[in-house]
Amino acid sequence: MLSPLFYFESILLAFRQIWANKMRSALTALGIIVGVASTTAVIAALTGMKTQVLKEFETFGAARLYVWPSRPENAPRNKYPWEKVRLKAREAQAIADQCRSVKCVTPISETSLSVQSLNETLEGVSITGMWPAWHQTENRQVIMGRPFSAADIDNARQVCMVNELGIRDLKLPNDPVGEHLIIGGRRFLIVGVVETITERMTGFSTISAELFIPFPMMEKFQDRDYFMQIVAMANSPADADDAKMEITRVMKKIRQLGPDDPETFRVQAIDQFINQFKSIASGITAVAGGIVAISLLVGGIGIMNIMLVSVSERTREIGLRKAVGATPSAILLQFLLEAVTLCLVGGMVGVMIGQSFAMLLRVFLGTYLKEASVPGWAIALAFLFSAIVGVVFGMFPAIKASRLDPIEALRHD
Repeated sequence: MLSPLFYFESILLAFRQIWANKMRSALTALGIIVGVASTTAVIAALTGMKTQVLKEFETFGAARLYVWPSRPENAPRNKYPWEKVRLKAREAQAIADQCRSVKCVTPISETSLSVQSLNETLEGVSITGMWPAWHQTENRQVIMGRPFSAADIDNARQVCMVNELGIRDLKLPNDPVGEHLIIGGRRFLIVGVVETITERMTGFSTISAELFIPFPMMEKFQDRDYFMQIVAMANSPADADDAKMEITRVMKKIRQLGPDDPETFRVQAIDQFINQFKSIASGITAVAGGIVAISLLVGGIGIMNIMLVSVSERTREIGLRKAVGATPSAILLQFLLEAVTLCLVGGMVGVMIGQSFAMLLRVFLGTYLKEASVPGWAIALAFLFSAIVGVVFGMFPAIKASRLDPIEALRHD
């Protein structure tokens, strides 16, 4: 049974060997350092991106559901023409009327039109047609004036709302409510101002002027085959699955689809996107793990090589130790601890470099990776794998040292 003092002295001797051969040790541990540093940096970036994206999803609300038109796979187009597949406003109304787990619904359709104010004319301005529930589903509030009323929707009134960037780009007064705009050749009254979205890494950000008009009014600008989607909010995130089933049932009913008929629409809850993103992030992390495995393999071969050189250089030392009573297991453990210590030092340097990369990511890509950091489990895994590499690749040199004949070792030059 080896005493704790033996372990302490062996580790101390390992550090002395590393210090005495600083350059050689650094080059030997380079594979470990590069592998751990690159992997921790990738994990830090993924962690930051994952945290940011999930926050973005949370701002949307986990209770949000989307309905899109969708042709069955491998189905002939003449059997499922676009007129038959595309969504209609009456389907959104049916969802609102018949789905108890859904608290609000809006159809959404977008186009680009020319917009003229008293002082400016812009081409290709984004126009969104929607119902008042849009504010709830998109979590974008009216900060000035009023939202659309039921009468605006029912009568397809020529009223509109503008975002803050629209006020700037169209050179409107700071309070544009009551002003008029010419949208696509029609005169609209501005009734409200919608808040601007700050930049989000998921791409949902306000980067230019936006105008919003009642959905029935939007239909007048579109051709008969225009695209629209339906966005719904379940009563709560816990009701999302029930809401999805109810929407599916209502859509199949209104489209007269039998139980075995392929669906001509898709209903997706936002938690599906979250799960998909988590799956992608896990896949990338697994790839990073594969990269570090290769790096550690290369680093481990370097460790084994340098430990064999060390055994050769210290053959007489080994002979002396055995001559004064050191057992083969003590010699084996000594060299094994040296290999593990060298790997752990390499792993520690790699983690420090990885942390530095994470800090740089936060500084230079703060908008997208402001949460970038190396999680504790990644640091623990880095040290664990470094130690395993030390044991695996240090075992052969250690066994070779432990089996040296003391007399032959003492004769070694």
